[in-house]
Formats: sequence, C-alpha cells, structure tokens
Amino acid sequence: MNYSEAVREISEIIPDFENELINNTHPNSYSVIRTFTDHIKSMVQQNDRNILFKSLQKMDTIYTNGDAALKNAVEGIFIYSLDNFTVFCSREYRKVIFSHISKELQQIYSRQIYNHGT
Repeated sequence: MNYSEAVREISEIIPDFENELINNTHPNSYSVIRTFTDHIKSMVQQNDRNILFKSLQKMDTIYTNGDAALKNAVEGIFIYSLDNFTVFCSREYRKVIFSHISKELQQIYSRQIYNHGT
C-alpha cells in the first residue's frame, strides 16, 4: 500500500480526509500519517471512541500493509505522538486506547519509549 491507497482507506472512516490533503502542496506518506494522527489526537481529546477505535485499527492496517515510507511515517509520527495525546487521559482510558493498537505497534512503542535518549 502506498500513501494514495492509505488516503482512500482513511477516507472510509473520515470522509473529508482526502479534501484536507488537497490543501497540502506535496502530499506524501508523512503528511498523510501526520494528518491522520492529528485526527486521532482530536478523537482522543473528544472521547469519540467509536471512530477512534476504527481509526486505530486502520492505522494498524496501514502499518501492516504499507510500503516502507508508510511504515516509517507510522513509527516516526503516530507511535512517537502516542504519549503526547494520551498523557492527560485517565489510566483506564489510556489502557482502552492501547488495547485497540496491535501488539506489533505496542512493541514498537515500547522500544521507542525505552530506547529514547540512549
């Protein structure tokens, strides 16, 4: 899957997503994942669990089926941002969010967090 296919996948959940990217002068894997991550952050803050959980599953699909650029973008943007947008969540809500992320992405998250600064 390349970034154009990822946009189509995300648009199944967030219908206006493709239109948002039209404003981006140079859409690429990183801008797609950055924009999707911003949406997920907003869903977390608004406690919009139904769409949030579908979005987290879609992020897993994009990572699993994505090309190298998408995988790097998910690891470098989404995974790295998880702490930023879950830091003010209750412990229970944070656990629920992480329970909807694949084991593979959870392992990548753990590696990033525990290897940060070493």
